[in-house]
Amino acid sequence: MYRKSLAGAEAAEYEKKRKLREALREGKAIPTELMGVARELQKDIELDDDTVGAHSRAAIDDEYARGLDEPKILITTSRRPSPRLLQFTKEMKLVFPGAQRMNRGNHVLKELVEAAKRHGLTDLVLVHETRGQPDGLVISHLPHGPTAYFNLSQVVLRHDIKGEVDAMSLQYPHLVFDGFVTNLGKRLTQILKHLFPPAKGESKRVITLSNREDTISFRHHTWSYEEGKGKNVSSIILNEVGPRFEMQPYRVKLGTIDQTEADDEWQLRAYTNTARKRTLL
Repeated sequence: MYRKSLAGAEAAEYEKKRKLREALREGKAIPTELMGVARELQKDIELDDDTVGAHSRAAIDDEYARGLDEPKILITTSRRPSPRLLQFTKEMKLVFPGAQRMNRGNHVLKELVEAAKRHGLTDLVLVHETRGQPDGLVISHLPHGPTAYFNLSQVVLRHDIKGEVDAMSLQYPHLVFDGFVTNLGKRLTQILKHLFPPAKGESKRVITLSNREDTISFRHHTWSYEEGKGKNVSSIILNEVGPRFEMQPYRVKLGTIDQTEADDEWQLRAYTNTARKRTLL
């Protein structure tokens, strides 16, 4: 509440600056309510720009402003998982540094969320399947949300990749986000990037999340140098280590996964994905 009160004051200050800036730009009279503070506001305007206020407003409800702690993730499945789904969760455990996997058993979601909170975990990742094929991914940020829901398709496990596959690196990966331009795209970028700790400069591991036509392609590679004559670097070789899959978001909820009463921040509605010239991400 204290953070919100500060952010609210900054938002009000930003609105005053915006009105004064607009009046000066258009040559209009200064609004009456700003007459007493116009001179001070004008000095502040010279020292900052619109982005300062925009960032302040965006930080009012920043669920990820928890300092420099590395993410701690719990990965589990739907009940009675198939061998393929279990293999997929094992590989996803290696994708996220510091993640741990838990057999679902008879645990209900509320118990899982409460246990994760007690142990200081930051995210709960739940994987679903249909007829032995992984087809759903839920990412719930703890302790207060948000929760993002994705459909999965074209899932390829490590042993399905043709050719020789490198061992799974334990280095913190570099992240590449491409094609996320809308507010929803930036929101999903925020959710996904906080599943990974910051990469170190010497890391030769990279995870790419690329948006094309509102479908997010997940790719996982390691890279190495190919040296030319005289030990001059001529090119970089990418080696896919898997897994790979496509993600289609369909819901972002403000609460955690167990809070059925939580409001939807965004939800894919009927016909919205077929509207022409409409880009969700």
